[in-house]
Amino acid sequence: MTGFACVFFTDGENRPVQLRATYCRTHPWQFPGGTMDHGERPWQTAQRECREETGINVEGPPRLLASVFGLPGGGWPFSTSGCVFDGGRLTHEQIRSIALDPDEHDAVRVLPLEEWQPLMPRQDFARLEAVMTARLTGIAAYFDSWNWGDS
Repeated sequence: MTGFACVFFTDGENRPVQLRATYCRTHPWQFPGGTMDHGERPWQTAQRECREETGINVEGPPRLLASVFGLPGGGWPFSTSGCVFDGGRLTHEQIRSIALDPDEHDAVRVLPLEEWQPLMPRQDFARLEAVMTARLTGIAAYFDSWNWGDS
């Protein structure tokens, strides 16, 4: 099993902010985040990955929005378990200043929730909806159907 952690942002109008991955055409739009390094805890991973991928330093305390689990498939041999943390709302200035790592991402987009649906595989959009609902209700989501072989 592998572990990951990521950060979920919205803009001031509560529209999700996502990054387009250069390395994964099947799951193109993602939250800043990634795989845990040896000895890291999930919140440390989320902070490190967000800083590396966007230049944004996320401060605590950590607020868990979702626990995500996925089965192996599609060329990925391991189950995955991860945490999605709330990064809060970004200003237009903060969004404009995002510094992408071109080896990982080539675009930042901010769209109303429903406009993300045609841009993402079904399971990715379902995860986005679950995370957004958790943000709005304050109740963390348990999302256990994000499998690597599914779309």
